Amino acid sequence: MYGYCMQQEPEGTCTLRIEVRIRMNEKKDVGSDGEAKGLEACLHHLVQRHHQNSLILTHHTEKAKKEAIRRAELVSDLLVEAVNGGVQDAFINQKLIELEIRALAATIARFMKQTDQWLNATHGLNTALKEIGDFENWMKIMEYDCKNITAAIQNIHQE
Repeated sequence: MYGYCMQQEPEGTCTLRIEVRIRMNEKKDVGSDGEAKGLEACLHHLVQRHHQNSLILTHHTEKAKKEAIRRAELVSDLLVEAVNGGVQDAFINQKLIELEIRALAATIARFMKQTDQWLNATHGLNTALKEIGDFENWMKIMEYDCKNITAAIQNIHQE
């Protein structure tokens, strides 16, 4: 008889325990050749079972590996989507801010031009007022001079 037992160890390793029991016939006519063939068949069968179990274990390991890779890819894709979503939102917001900046720059340029026009108009008005004031002053001076000349002429005529 033979048997095997696989035990899961806490660290994730497996222990394979193989038990081989050979019944010996009580008859003495079975020679060592028969015992060898029985033992050889038992060991051969044991090796085949071990090979089958190894194949099954390899198959399960590969399947688990593929599943782990698939899940890791899924998690990676989800993380990339989460990060890219934020980056995409930031990029859209950046473009909107740039458009607002351009619009504000155009508005500021228009207001600056209008302010310059108003400054030029008020400067022209100030200049005109100064000229009017200067002309009025000149007129007063001329009037005073004319009065002085008229008074001088009248004084000359009276004398």
